[in-house]
Amino acid sequence: MDIIVWLQLHVLWHFIELFPSYRLGRRAAFIGALVMALPLGVAVTFTSSYFSFLPLRAGFGAALAGMFLSFYISRVELCSPSQRLMVTMIGGFFWVAGELLLPGMAVLCSDWRVLQGSITGTLMLLGVYWCGHTLYPESPRWLLATQQVEQCKSELHMFARANGINIGEDASGQDHVFTEIDSLCEGFPRPQYYSICSIFGTRLIWRNALILGFTAFIGCGIRPCFARNLQVFGPYIPYFLQAGSEIVACILICICVSHCGRRSVLLLFTILTGFCSLLLLALTQYLFIEASIVISVVGSLCSHAVVMLSVFYACEVLPTVIRGSGLGLIMGINMLGRASLPFIELQHKSGYFLYHVVLSSFCILSVLSLLLLPETKRKSLPETLRHGENLRRPPLLLHPTQDTLPLLKHGKKRADYNPDSYARLASSTKKMIRSDTTGSTCGEENKALSSD
Repeated sequence: MDIIVWLQLHVLWHFIELFPSYRLGRRAAFIGALVMALPLGVAVTFTSSYFSFLPLRAGFGAALAGMFLSFYISRVELCSPSQRLMVTMIGGFFWVAGELLLPGMAVLCSDWRVLQGSITGTLMLLGVYWCGHTLYPESPRWLLATQQVEQCKSELHMFARANGINIGEDASGQDHVFTEIDSLCEGFPRPQYYSICSIFGTRLIWRNALILGFTAFIGCGIRPCFARNLQVFGPYIPYFLQAGSEIVACILICICVSHCGRRSVLLLFTILTGFCSLLLLALTQYLFIEASIVISVVGSLCSHAVVMLSVFYACEVLPTVIRGSGLGLIMGINMLGRASLPFIELQHKSGYFLYHVVLSSFCILSVLSLLLLPETKRKSLPETLRHGENLRRPPLLLHPTQDTLPLLKHGKKRADYNPDSYARLASSTKKMIRSDTTGSTCGEENKALSSD
């Protein structure tokens, strides 16, 4: 019962994030979640009633979800297109490292109150981000997209000082970055904020968000179906097997996505997840235990890759003006997948087979819908709703009449090439052609006169 309440409030916090995140910014949302998490963590440590423990513990987990969401968006927005994937996967490695350290901390603490107190004390160290603005700055991308020009300039000045770049006293030159910012936002514009409701007025953004949220829901909901077959090892080994599969999934995403693109790799992992799920549904009674365990481990690996890549893909597809609220919506749908299984556990697993069949059929539907997504590999993040609408899906196949190679090979400029000599050669060639044409015309006229 406590798992259900925790997951429900976890989902509720993601939906609550939809409203303040589009106006407060990344840094303010993180600080607000941190301020909420600290007193709740202390209250959970010293609570004595079970009925007060449930909401306090759920609220503490929901505040941690808000901190994770703010950190995730800030990482993506502060990186260049070539570094977004690697930085995000490094954050995923730290997430898995925390999962692997948690059982060791539980053994060392030996009491859940001591464990909760140590986790809350660790969170107090993050208060340094509140005091030091340079450690966790506001996203200049979000400030510029919402037309907060002066705050954006101050953040860029801070980045320049931190990197040892001297901007100079005169920042109004023709080629200066601040001049370009002023040209984009002429006059004294007022900040423009966009709520999550503005996504429903778009044609492509809401469709991309719905597809990726649906895919993340399937990947997170079907993962316990694979974990069920790993319970033959006891209560501890499946936990480390799933953590190990998460590490392998991060490595595979780093290798494959940088070469093949987001859409094709997400499509591949979704197909593998559905294939492993269908194998377990159809052949569980005829497979050896070792074969079912291998299929379950591969399915758990692919489902975790689907969830990670869906969230990262959504963060790249959504425009900056609604990225916080849109990603909060997708993460809330993601958590709904995890919250559905405990209800089946309360019913003594009476609807488990139907649950597995429905999610396996959803995988097939997700594979068809993923073909409609655009490719964001090495592309800049969309800033406004118009930029998000301009993201188009690449063609599935090249047109038969389309040339894939240029007519001339582009190479380096030759050192012996001189445009003046080429112009003289061209003019002399034209004179020779003109003289030849005139001579032939005169010869024909003389021949006609002699014949007369």
